[in-house]
Amino acid sequence: MSVIAQSAQQALALVLNLDASLLRIVSLSLLVSGSACLLASGLGLALGAWLAVGRWPGLRWLALLTNTLLALPSVVVGLCVYLLLSRSGPLGGLGLLFSPSAMVLAQAILVVPVIAALSRQQLQDALAEGGEQLRSLGAGPMLKAALLLWHGRRAVLLILLTAFGRAISEVGAVMIVGGNIEGFTRVMTTSIALETSKGDLPLALALGLVLLAVVGLLNLMSAVLRRKEQGMSAA
Repeated sequence: MSVIAQSAQQALALVLNLDASLLRIVSLSLLVSGSACLLASGLGLALGAWLAVGRWPGLRWLALLTNTLLALPSVVVGLCVYLLLSRSGPLGGLGLLFSPSAMVLAQAILVVPVIAALSRQQLQDALAEGGEQLRSLGAGPMLKAALLLWHGRRAVLLILLTAFGRAISEVGAVMIVGGNIEGFTRVMTTSIALETSKGDLPLALALGLVLLAVVGLLNLMSAVLRRKEQGMSAA
């Protein structure tokens, strides 16, 4: 049996037998990325709403900056958070470096532009359809944004799923600020990188299978939400 086939067989066995180390890594990954998206959702949606309804000269440039940050490399975010949380940094006294909290912060910063840019676009489209009606009823700019976000909550959920996918699949930021400490800050992406470099292909493949399953589930949920949104628009 070839090395690849043998590794794949062992990886499948790890998944099916719910290996303890595998479950620990997967659960931490879900916890960190879920917490990051929850933390980023409030700021990202508020920023997106402000960009959609605001009316001041520099707003266009801020919107352009937000769109630019969609391509922000995760290692740059990791470096910035590292400098903030290091002993000589302004937040070094909190002792958060190389902890899950630092990883949550890094991923939250990474996905805020995603949520802001996508929610801004969604709100602008919604305002073009129903903004005048809400204004005629006396709704202010931010109230209009809040009402339209609630009305388009399926689209908002789709945005959050996209942000979660961005968070859980990144490796650079969590590697820098988490340190990839076994049993403490080791998540799926960092574990795959480490186990591959060590030659432990079964665990790396098992984690890769789980990560692909998570991303596939996110895509399936996104497709269902898009179909429902299209059905509501057609109705």
